[in-house]
Amino acid sequence: MATHSAKRAELHRMVTAEHTCPYGLKAFDLLKREGYEVDDHKLTTREEIDAFKATHDVKTTPQTFIGGKRIGGYDDLVTFFGGEVKDKDAVTYTPVIALFAMSALMALATSWAAFGTIVPVQTAEWFIAIAMCLLALQKLKDVEGFATMFLNYDLLAQRWVRYAYIYPFAEALAGILMISGALMWLSISVALFIGGVGAISVFKAVYIDKRELKCACVGGDSNVPLGFVSLTENLMMVAMALWMLFKPMAAGQMLM
Repeated sequence: MATHSAKRAELHRMVTAEHTCPYGLKAFDLLKREGYEVDDHKLTTREEIDAFKATHDVKTTPQTFIGGKRIGGYDDLVTFFGGEVKDKDAVTYTPVIALFAMSALMALATSWAAFGTIVPVQTAEWFIAIAMCLLALQKLKDVEGFATMFLNYDLLAQRWVRYAYIYPFAEALAGILMISGALMWLSISVALFIGGVGAISVFKAVYIDKRELKCACVGGDSNVPLGFVSLTENLMMVAMALWMLFKPMAAGQMLM
């Protein structure tokens, strides 16, 4: 980590009537958190911005100077203070963890609102159904991008391309119906079908063909690797459908 003899920094950032640079705000905040007094120079016109870039031979703003030395942009400043700059193209499970954590919290909250307590079985059902809806939402944000990524490995989509466009809507429909408890014959059929085809496709691509692909499960712009997560999503749908199918029989046996 760098050491600093003077706690004063000079920051040049874009603040125009049309746009306030978010990285400039982040750089200003980081400098203040590191204990620096900041000479905050706001570039308020395109002429000022272009002149600054030409004078210092830089292509972007913000730019930070400490002790008369140019540190660079926001990422350079993070590195200067010993931080780690995240690789935007790096593999990450963060979106999946956040999605399932939110699904669990929503299921717990729903159970508490409905029953005044946590009902384990019903909460688990809502958790899976809510997760299906949130996963579908991620895909529906960019159906075209999802379909393109999905076509890399789904066996049915590779034979019938339109299935890749139908899948997000089918997953959303099954999840919504499972939450409501309506038309269970339809939600069970849809979840069994798309979950079964998906599980077979992922297993073949990852564990038989040994292919390294990105998972389309959280949308077409994700950096989640295809494998355990996508397989879990599909098996979760199959398990939920089977549970809903046999749940009435199990309840009948308990009453006997």
